[in-house]
Amino acid sequence: MTEPAIAAPPDRPTALIGWRLLSLLYDFLPVLALWMLIGAVMVVSFTLAGHDTHENIRPLTAWWFVEWALCWLVAGGYATLSWRRGGQTLGMRPWRLYVVGADGGVPDGKTLWLRYAVGTLSLLLGGLGFWWAWFDRDRLTWHDRASGTRTVRKPKLKP
Repeated sequence: MTEPAIAAPPDRPTALIGWRLLSLLYDFLPVLALWMLIGAVMVVSFTLAGHDTHENIRPLTAWWFVEWALCWLVAGGYATLSWRRGGQTLGMRPWRLYVVGADGGVPDGKTLWLRYAVGTLSLLLGGLGFWWAWFDRDRLTWHDRASGTRTVRKPKLKP
């Protein structure tokens, strides 16, 4: 009598942590340029509001909070619009990473903003939500889980 074949468990998907961190580093460059533009606009606005040209925007003031809120919103706009239009940001392209919905389709704007917000929280906590993917049964980060999205890496096209 032969024993029934036991199906091998499916391979766990890769966590993509290294690729994600490389794409974040790459994406920091265009976001930094946008932040510098916001900083210039804020300095001009601060000066036009009657402040001395040698005076800086002090931390924890209304001006400071507005500047950081604008930086967060512009970075979020860059990410969510990129994910919505092509599934990837500029930094994700070299490593063939794409953001897709759980069904494989294009997520809606609300879902992508939730992904961005939870990803921000994850980074503020030292990247804990990213590192979580090493332990998650489906290799998902906090922002993947919260938004119902996935980051996938497409294979290289063969010539």
